[in-house]
Amino acid sequence: MTPELAGWRVSSYSGPQGNCVEVAGGVEVVGVRDSKDPGGAVLAFPRRQWATFVSGLRDRRW
Repeated sequence: MTPELAGWRVSSYSGPQGNCVEVAGGVEVVGVRDSKDPGGAVLAFPRRQWATFVSGLRDRRW
């Protein structure tokens, strides 16, 4: 089952080559997909796990 996601967006750091990922928020999950294949697979992460991941990136933990 595909989660309900809205507002796909690409990072402001992305260049014009289109080699990016897009993210979209849902009620319970955050979706991630390849910007070159918007009809392809979507990875869905629980919001809490996504927040932990993004926080780790900001804090340079990884």
